[in-house]
Amino acid sequence: MGVFKALILLQLVYLSTCMEQLDIIYEWNQLDFEFPSPEARQQAIDNGSFIPENNIPMGLEVFADRLFITVPRWRNGVPASLTYVNLKDNSTKSPKLIPYPNWEAHNIVDGKPEIVSPFRVRADRCGRLWVLDNGKIGSLEANVTKFTPFISIYDLKTDNLLRKYVFPEDQVKEDSGFANIAVEDIDCDRTYAYAGDVGKAGVVVYSWEKNDSWRITHHFFNPDPLACDFSVKGYNFSWTDAIFGIGISAPNADNFSTIYFHPMASNNEFAVSTEYLRNKTVAEQNFDAFKVLGSRGPNAQSSASFVDPKTGVLFYSLVNLNAVACWRTTNKEYLMKNQGRIYMDDVKMIYPTDIKVDYDENLWVLSNRMPIWMYAKLDSNDTNFRVFSAPVLKAISHTACDVTARSDILDKFVNKVKNVTKNISSKLNPNSAPILSSSSLTSLVVLTVLSLFV
Repeated sequence: MGVFKALILLQLVYLSTCMEQLDIIYEWNQLDFEFPSPEARQQAIDNGSFIPENNIPMGLEVFADRLFITVPRWRNGVPASLTYVNLKDNSTKSPKLIPYPNWEAHNIVDGKPEIVSPFRVRADRCGRLWVLDNGKIGSLEANVTKFTPFISIYDLKTDNLLRKYVFPEDQVKEDSGFANIAVEDIDCDRTYAYAGDVGKAGVVVYSWEKNDSWRITHHFFNPDPLACDFSVKGYNFSWTDAIFGIGISAPNADNFSTIYFHPMASNNEFAVSTEYLRNKTVAEQNFDAFKVLGSRGPNAQSSASFVDPKTGVLFYSLVNLNAVACWRTTNKEYLMKNQGRIYMDDVKMIYPTDIKVDYDENLWVLSNRMPIWMYAKLDSNDTNFRVFSAPVLKAISHTACDVTARSDILDKFVNKVKNVTKNISSKLNPNSAPILSSSSLTSLVVLTVLSLFV
């Protein structure tokens, strides 16, 4: 029994070091905004245009010295739905959000807002910010205001609006909800955006060159009826969310990328080449081009995902497990043993809602406790929202996604545990012959911990 307890102890120590490989950069009890003046803030509170507890961060993106954060208008009292934080300002861990591109863009009073309610955004390598706007105000209120969903593209050098593209009516369904966007920016003049419809399974593909879009459907976009039950921090609920996570790889020799995707109500991962998405007819004629990669395992539903083009690592959230995980896309098998855990914490990482890798090879993750916010009430005296970050190579170090040789990782780990197992063996039996030799105990520990690389 003593040896067993020692093994469990070593597993827990290993887990604690290998599953907290991200640093907390920002954290908030409640969101606040950089109003023009204290008087303007108080006026917004008085007239109901700012209700602090109704604001929740949903998406993030990093470009240059700005961290963008979306705040969807699910409830009333959200003064600005797309904001940013200056990363050079280290004066506080809980910075106020600055409306992007300005306050005027978020004015919904005149009925023609520039920005309505985006969930997630993407900054491309061409210096443009792609804003997928869901177009709904008050989805969790008694009365819902709907605008046709659209994409806004901004010049990140000038913050000017380059283009606004409103989705054609035949590409928007009654229950549509556009929650995530991936951008294929191999050529700045021939860029494609892929917008996932989580409400009515489908993907709207937009061509920058043609300023046109088309809707693609496939049964792999649909929710799995056996994976619609969720449980987060004691809150049990059923969601039938369709395609959600969309990660796009670096281009191949033919300048096509692979899109890795999954419905949120699913434990499986799928893939398709953009060769079949850039043309609706081609997609419809090549139904089998969509592939099933494999399963993340039970209770492993995922929301957002992102592919780091440099390492080829796919990062994704595990919302039921309060964790962020990864898989190397160069791995031929999408199996549990080939998937690594980056961070797991039942307090700090409650509901990881968005994941990005910036152009300096840093991984970013946002957690927001959304099920608690949605079905109960967040404690304003507690830290509820967190932004995590770490260099990609640090984040995947000593996991199944590590791009270094696995033998090197194992050798380093074996050397570290040898001294520990010697002490454990002697302490378990100080006055008699050991139950296991130090080398045998080391082997047991290593074999046990190898399972944790999955």
